[in-house]
Amino acid sequence: MSEPLPQVPTPPAPAPASTARPSRILIADDQADVLEALRLLLKRDGYSVVTSQSPQGALATLESEDVDLVLMDLNYARDTTSGREGMDLLGRIRAQDAALPVVVMTAWGSVEGAVEAMRGGARDYVQKPWDNTRLLATLRTQLELGRALKRSRRLEEENQHLRRGQGGLPTMVSESRAMQPIRRLIERVAPSGANVLVTGEHGTGKEVVARLLHASSTRADRPFVAVNSGGLSEGVFESELFGHVKGAFTDAKTDRIGCFELADGGTLFLDEIGNMPLSQQAKLLRVLQTGELHPVGSSKTRRVDVRVVSATNVDLSKAVTEGRFREDLLYRLNTVELQLPALRERREDIPLLASHFLAEHGRRYGRPTMRLSPGALEALLSYAWPGNVRELEHAVERALLMAAGDEVTAEDLLLKRATREGASRLEEMTLEEVERYLIERALARHEGNVSEAAKGLGLSRSALYRRLQHYGIKGAR
Repeated sequence: MSEPLPQVPTPPAPAPASTARPSRILIADDQADVLEALRLLLKRDGYSVVTSQSPQGALATLESEDVDLVLMDLNYARDTTSGREGMDLLGRIRAQDAALPVVVMTAWGSVEGAVEAMRGGARDYVQKPWDNTRLLATLRTQLELGRALKRSRRLEEENQHLRRGQGGLPTMVSESRAMQPIRRLIERVAPSGANVLVTGEHGTGKEVVARLLHASSTRADRPFVAVNSGGLSEGVFESELFGHVKGAFTDAKTDRIGCFELADGGTLFLDEIGNMPLSQQAKLLRVLQTGELHPVGSSKTRRVDVRVVSATNVDLSKAVTEGRFREDLLYRLNTVELQLPALRERREDIPLLASHFLAEHGRRYGRPTMRLSPGALEALLSYAWPGNVRELEHAVERALLMAAGDEVTAEDLLLKRATREGASRLEEMTLEEVERYLIERALARHEGNVSEAAKGLGLSRSALYRRLQHYGIKGAR
């Protein structure tokens, strides 16, 4: 079935010479005139183009050639209207290379078909007859996404042992079904530059998601700045976010650059946004609306280009209804909202996370051969984890320090095994009881050696001696 084709525009002025190879796009469509029109349009925009008139030909091309993006029709000669051939092709492409950006085309204006394709892994869609400007913009966006994802994967492979705590990519350990939509959404929105609101209970990994969004974006080589926006008092809020000039107030001895300027060109992560007072919300909204700020004590306007990723465990819609949060600010923050599941909703990830944290902290504390016993794994799986991933990490780190040998036992975890809803034994102990217990276990593991026990506990030798005297613990040397 033939369709009207947009006129191919006059080619633009030549772009500056580049040593990088042009992006290679595979176009799959069963109509020769469509392929030719698209080939001319994309070639004149600087792309390398390969075409195919059948799903089988497209798959063969992908097996033999490097392609950066697939632009494919949903309907082919064998089944011209249902889109089944196209959906089958999309699934096979995703199975072959899940990271390859795919943009689908449909001549029937079917929103349902486009939605199904997006659910099946397509990154975007265009309708025939296409608009040249929109088509080219869509392809550029998706090619940027593909490059960002490839860069993320390459860096992850090269810096796997260095990435946490040293400015590299953070680790998101997840294979559960509950986390798969989160991963797909991160991949889809990361390069867009849109503001993202990350919601979820305490300890679910909201900052990890924020760092992944930044690392997978076109801003990845620019700063990522994190600030607990809900914990700033009225007196320091503007200075912290917008900076101040010398003499602006009594303690302003020098000029200070605020978080917005530090993050210029990059990403600003505003944690605990739901706890921000209304007066501070108004000041934040003004900067988000205009992209302009004034450091405290200065009348000079400064412009910033910042992507804002915010996070909260507060129900902001309810807070808006109750008058505790500005609705206009919420609209600025949640262009995309990403809700993280609690750890109890992704229980199959617990063994993976525990093993990851054990290996990570094992390297840190010089105990790289540590492993989880079957009993410890059972205890981890049967616990409710009200503190989510953060609590799991702390429990594993504590157990590693307390373990006498190379195996972490259920007893080392200090968790109740009775039910999944059981509370930690730590909640039944006073702070002093917990501290004394940890000190005694560290001394036992290091045979009374105070220096080694202090090192394992992260204390100085003198600090540990003071605690030994306070608790009346004998037998140390």
